[in-house]
Amino acid sequence: MSTVAPTLEAFFTDRLINQRQASAHTVAAYRDTFRLLLAFVHERSGTAPSVLDFGDLDALLIGAFLDHLENERHNSTRTRNARLAAVHSFFRFAALSHPEHASLIQRVLAIPTKRGSRTDVSFLDRSEIAALLAAPDRTRWIGRRDHALLVTAIQTGLRVSELTGLCREDVALEKGAHVRCLGKGRKARCTPLNADTVVVMRRWMDEQGGEPRDPLFPTSRGRPLSRDAIALVVARHTKTALRTCPSLKHKTVSPHVLRHTTAMTLLQSGNDVAIIAMWLGHESIETSQIYIHADLSIKERALARNAPLQTTPVRYVATDRLVAFLEAL
Repeated sequence: MSTVAPTLEAFFTDRLINQRQASAHTVAAYRDTFRLLLAFVHERSGTAPSVLDFGDLDALLIGAFLDHLENERHNSTRTRNARLAAVHSFFRFAALSHPEHASLIQRVLAIPTKRGSRTDVSFLDRSEIAALLAAPDRTRWIGRRDHALLVTAIQTGLRVSELTGLCREDVALEKGAHVRCLGKGRKARCTPLNADTVVVMRRWMDEQGGEPRDPLFPTSRGRPLSRDAIALVVARHTKTALRTCPSLKHKTVSPHVLRHTTAMTLLQSGNDVAIIAMWLGHESIETSQIYIHADLSIKERALARNAPLQTTPVRYVATDRLVAFLEAL
């Protein structure tokens, strides 16, 4: 094998898994990055991944790969930057064992992340939440599972990766009801459950039965739902909810939008941003500031408290025919 193959294997086994003890989701994200990169190199040059050398992965090729992600795969700037972060991490690891490629590695590490425009935070209002929760057919087992899943997602704001990892033993429904999860960065946290969610979860767990380590939201075969399966559940019931709530037509509803919905519900109920950051498991309060910018009602209340400017509008009148013509263009 060439220098790239054994180094890449060591990067995953030694650096990510043994040294950093990266989560399964991080390992999967990095794996997908290099699967895409190796497929791109093979299609571009015809070189098999197992015989690649570092000279085949120069900064010019990495830049072309990033352009391919954006222009052909239509990935967002954030996804492009996440893929670049994985590549940078590998090349920093490679620099320790391959100093002979130091200049090439340094050029790759110099590729900057791309600044992207900040999009508006999408979230559901109360009528849309009600329509979505009413969408599953609760006369069927799968509908009752989906209803319990949606209620939990909207009330707790768990990430989709956290939802997939929930087991029965992670839920406490007695006094101080809560759900425990291992979140991003391997940080454990508890999220309280309100009375309505406790009722739904108790009925679901009583019906489901099983052992403490069994998945909380299983497939019909008893396996944990995948990230894609949860996304399909949300999309399917959003389509059903459209019949009674037309405003959903203008929104792309995903599991992460349900997480945004939790944050906006907390904010509109008068909770401080620090509480929202703790609730969602954000590393920094700054991450939660986006919800303040997204809530128009906060800005409207601030506007109502401001004194009027006491100014009279004046209509501009051009003093010259030619100037008036140009102004009208």
